[in-house]
Amino acid sequence: MSYAGDVTPEQAWSVLRDEPGAVLVDVRTRAEWSYVGLPDLSAAGKDVVLVEWQTFPDGAVNDGFTADLAAAGVPKDAPVYFLCRSGVRSVAAAEAATREGWTRSHNVLDGFEGPHDDQRHRSVSGWKVAGLPWVQG
Repeated sequence: MSYAGDVTPEQAWSVLRDEPGAVLVDVRTRAEWSYVGLPDLSAAGKDVVLVEWQTFPDGAVNDGFTADLAAAGVPKDAPVYFLCRSGVRSVAAAEAATREGWTRSHNVLDGFEGPHDDQRHRSVSGWKVAGLPWVQG
């Protein structure tokens, strides 16, 4: 079963801002949340749901990912936007959520910081580069 699709950070922000039931799930690690920053949904009156796809520090896939989503209160019928660093882990998270009944799971393209550029630097695309609200962890 395929997830609902990919959206740009700007498209995700628009829905998160305008649709009361929409949820953003950041699937990066605790270290990334702390040291790189987080999307800031306070202007939309929301908090980001934080559920690791891969655990820190070992990098193992979180076998309890969908149980953690449920425990965080993410409704299965809500539009859910999954975000990671570059848009790779969030695809896996959206696919897993879809398999477990979250019917409106989306991947946020380019994630929070975007993929590497030619010099192996990040922050060339993604949520931060799009100028969307964020805070340092």
